[in-house]
Amino acid sequence: MISDLTNWQLTLPIALLAAAIGYLLGSIPFGLILTKAAGLGDVRKIGSGNIGATNVLRTGNKKLAAATLLLDALKASVAAWAVSYFFGHEAGLIAGFFAFIGHLYPVWLGFRGGKGVATYIGTLLGVAPLMMLAFAVIWLATAFITRYSSLSALLAMLVIPVTLWILGEEKVAAVLAVMSVISYVKHSANIARLLNGTESKIGAKG
Repeated sequence: MISDLTNWQLTLPIALLAAAIGYLLGSIPFGLILTKAAGLGDVRKIGSGNIGATNVLRTGNKKLAAATLLLDALKASVAAWAVSYFFGHEAGLIAGFFAFIGHLYPVWLGFRGGKGVATYIGTLLGVAPLMMLAFAVIWLATAFITRYSSLSALLAMLVIPVTLWILGEEKVAAVLAVMSVISYVKHSANIARLLNGTESKIGAKG
């Protein structure tokens, strides 16, 4: 199984092209674009300060938050689907990964973006659709019980790579595991607030 992780069929030019396509799509800051277009100002100046759907929800506009979630997920899915169609599954996996990176570190915003939950889901939809459903179930169940969006995402991002590995999807599991670790780092402040009981719950305004 471990040997499969080093047995990639991609050529370097294709890998670089997949990474570039993924990054450019992933770096589109839909949360910021939608809130500014709606006259709600700069979403980076409220709540957690990031550009993702959870922070958009703190504006009080549920429709914009839902649209942000959908678009942030789809930019990763489209990257993975399009690149997979032309260059194969491995290239699509690379594109999905770099869409995630682009969302977290968009060059247009000084490399200060979101925390990657929606693009993580979108990558799953693009490369392992059934696992996207599993992520959604874990997230919804945890959110229903705790009302913490961050905890829901963190738990799902812990379970998904392990499940993929058990199912024999070593490459996808490895890439998703790296994404989980990066997102955990991006959620470090949320983790600290969860531990001391000061984390904002779903629906709380910023």
